[in-house]
Amino acid sequence: MRYGEPSIAATLDALKQEGIRRVLVLPAYPQYSGATTASVIDDVARWALQTRHLPELRFINRYHDDTGYIAALAQTVREHWQREGRGEKLVMSFHGMPERTLHLGDPYHCECLKTGRLLAEALGLRQDEWLVSFQSRFGKAKWLEPYTEPSLVALAQGGCKSVDLICPGFSADCLETLEEINQEAREAFLHAGGQRFGYIPCLNDHPAGIRALASIAERHLQGWPTALPDPTELARQRERALAAGAPQ
Repeated sequence: MRYGEPSIAATLDALKQEGIRRVLVLPAYPQYSGATTASVIDDVARWALQTRHLPELRFINRYHDDTGYIAALAQTVREHWQREGRGEKLVMSFHGMPERTLHLGDPYHCECLKTGRLLAEALGLRQDEWLVSFQSRFGKAKWLEPYTEPSLVALAQGGCKSVDLICPGFSADCLETLEEINQEAREAFLHAGGQRFGYIPCLNDHPAGIRALASIAERHLQGWPTALPDPTELARQRERALAAGAPQ
């Protein structure tokens, strides 16, 4: 966990104790941001500064436009429509960032827009049938727009009676999806005149989402030897190392 337990450092220590020599770091952030993906890389780097014998490290920076990831999102939307019916508009809400991050060169905004466009294309939606928005604003500074809750209010006040909302930037449901969206944003939309608010859960442990992550990992693991070492040869190496003075 980046902010919780088990921590990244503790997990890397445990892998190292197991003799793991190659580690692929796959952040659970589909879209790259300095505040999310890069913070994971920073945390791994802090661990590396305190580690004498480092494993080989690789990082996956983004998968916002990965075919399998987009297909998994589209599948969850279709399954929701089949169960609950289809709303007039599909709203794709991403975690917000201060607007200045965009001007400083952070690609997050662009990658969110691309995810939204690709998901809309996969679902065969017209331009007026979907909307990308940003949630979780803090402080007085301007954040990436349009904002999710005001957008939902505007839709309801404009005559839109039903919406479906998905949060493609979150790999798993959390406080920001279950409370901020499925409770607070829902209430705002219905209070403004909307009649039906459909929340589409994050990928969580959906088989299509897990297959997408597995496929991404497999591609990034290419080139690394994957055969298990011969136990007999490992024992011989250990004997030679001990004879040369290596610690037990």
